[in-house]
Amino acid sequence: MNKTNYDAEMKKIIATLNGEKKKLLLHSCCGPCSTAVIERLEPYFELTVFYFNPNITESEEYNLRLSEQKRFLSEAYNGKIKIIDGRYKSIEFFDKVCGLEKEPEGGKRCEACFEMRLKETAKTAKDGGYDYFCSTLTVSPHKNAEIINRIGEAEGELFGMKYLPNDFKKENGYKRSVELSNEYGLYRQHYCGCIYSKYTSLPGLEESDGEK
Repeated sequence: MNKTNYDAEMKKIIATLNGEKKKLLLHSCCGPCSTAVIERLEPYFELTVFYFNPNITESEEYNLRLSEQKRFLSEAYNGKIKIIDGRYKSIEFFDKVCGLEKEPEGGKRCEACFEMRLKETAKTAKDGGYDYFCSTLTVSPHKNAEIINRIGEAEGELFGMKYLPNDFKKENGYKRSVELSNEYGLYRQHYCGCIYSKYTSLPGLEESDGEK
């Protein structure tokens, strides 16, 4: 069975815009992941970054990543791209993944986490009058674009929002995110953010968001 080429699907949608910049709410898991994604989307959309990540279960780590996200937007786009700072309550993540604590990385716990964040993004996009929403999550080579897009499409249908299909790791997206992160001196973490990922991440493996 052939897999959907989500990168090609995104290009088809962009082609239909005919140069008109639609409003897109971009969920960002961290500053490094957002770099190449914003670079790719900004010519075609009026972007707002939505930083909603209660999966980052340690507040110090959360605040560091949020600070780096804001710094990147300020230095690279001089305030042109705004950011919405979502609520931060790690208990929401723990409630969502209750019973899935022993799942392997990339398994059902991660799917539940994706759903939590994409649901909130879709709701926020709906409430804010955006035309589209999507997430930076697919830029990581360790995340399953098929699963993320399936969840995004389902949440879009639930809230009556257009989900922009994507696979941002395509066309060297991850490599570009590393280049831009180095250019701006961004902090690049080694795990996705949750306590379960932190203690199962492989030592010495640097990730833009670290989820294995």
